[in-house]
Amino acid sequence: MDETRLWLVERTYTDKGLVSLVYATPDGERSLHRQRSMNALRQSDGVTAAVTADPESLEPVDDDETRRRYAEEVARMAEEHDPDDAV
Repeated sequence: MDETRLWLVERTYTDKGLVSLVYATPDGERSLHRQRSMNALRQSDGVTAAVTADPESLEPVDDDETRRRYAEEVARMAEEHDPDDAV
């Protein structure tokens, strides 16, 4: 099965030492949410500009404004970063 490239569009820090990451498709229509501990991110390669994922694991983005914002952020990230860049 083909994988889909998604770009980082949102990063939120919690008071519990977690980082919530949202990656989205270039059209902003679908997204992938991941939550990682700060410690795990420090021990790994961190957060990359893009990831690939199974299309079946993606969630639809229901809100028009969110889709528009995600698409704009994907375009910016893709222009400024290579997919494997740490961001």
